[in-house]
Amino acid sequence: MKTILLIEDNEDIRENTAEILDLAGYKVLTAENGKIGVELALEHKPDLVICDIMMPVLDGYGVLHMLQRNDEMRDTPFIFLTAKTERSDFRKGMEMGADDYITKPFSGTDLLHAIESRLKKASLRKQDFPADLQGLNKLMEAATGGKGTLKALSEGRNIDKYKKKQAIYVEGNHPTSLFYIQKGKVKIFKKNDDGKELVVDLYNTGDFLGYVALLEGGTYKETAEAMEESEIAVIPREDFEELLNHQQDVAVQFIRMLARNVTVKEQQLLGLAYNSLRKKVAEALVNLYNKYNERKETQFTIDISRDNLATIAGTATESLIRTLGDFREEKLIDIKEGTIVILNEKKLSSMLY
Repeated sequence: MKTILLIEDNEDIRENTAEILDLAGYKVLTAENGKIGVELALEHKPDLVICDIMMPVLDGYGVLHMLQRNDEMRDTPFIFLTAKTERSDFRKGMEMGADDYITKPFSGTDLLHAIESRLKKASLRKQDFPADLQGLNKLMEAATGGKGTLKALSEGRNIDKYKKKQAIYVEGNHPTSLFYIQKGKVKIFKKNDDGKELVVDLYNTGDFLGYVALLEGGTYKETAEAMEESEIAVIPREDFEELLNHQQDVAVQFIRMLARNVTVKEQQLLGLAYNSLRKKVAEALVNLYNKYNERKETQFTIDISRDNLATIAGTATESLIRTLGDFREEKLIDIKEGTIVILNEKKLSSMLY
């Protein structure tokens, strides 16, 4: 049962509102002024606070200020209940951290809808969603009652078909769209002054790409290229920005994904700088195994050109081929008609530590 703290100096309004909340199944705490309200909030840690503005001893702004200073109460939903309707009053409360306003007189339906909405958003913030695309989809399903996912965002869009080695977007260009892979595999890479590629990420069917540049508001820092024939749904930048503007929790999750990408790339660069040749190749094979082996097959086949695999591993193609030969002799992999079969993923993974 959720606990709601109601701070209201008018006895009739306080009692009537408390009765509505009680009938709706909430546990209700009441206070007749701001000072008592703050004391109850710090003692009981309610799930939501409803507070009048104009009160004796301590007004609603003072209550909000004191709760914002408390680490345990800072993120608790806070709704002002007030007869004040001046625009400046609304702005002041929202700038201080209030989540909503309900003006007097109000209906029980309006009150309960506001409470349910704020409790739902608070619940989403507390859930631990993985900082990746799967976690983002779960967050959107929870935020929209199971009706909205990132995949749904791609439905009904134009589908562009890309041939193998065809660029989807190019380093230095300005982003205009978010891309969703309906079918195929895509690599993201950079080139140095000598034209040598460094693969910085791999994407599979069901992944989004291009969101980093959209979030940063700059140009693409890498080039995206199809590794095989692929079908890509194109989502206009305006639709993506509308999603972020109307779903704050989704925006936060994208930022977490962005931070996670930075961490992964830092680790990758460190690995390229300090890892041995065997470790580089093993890491590339394990990453491909984890990325594309959705069925978790014991013996998984990787169909990738040696040049692409070499850029992922950060080594010369000739060195890669020699190392693959060593792995084959050690029964870690097999090579059949040019494709690589992972025979012992656990032993390859053990090389990384």
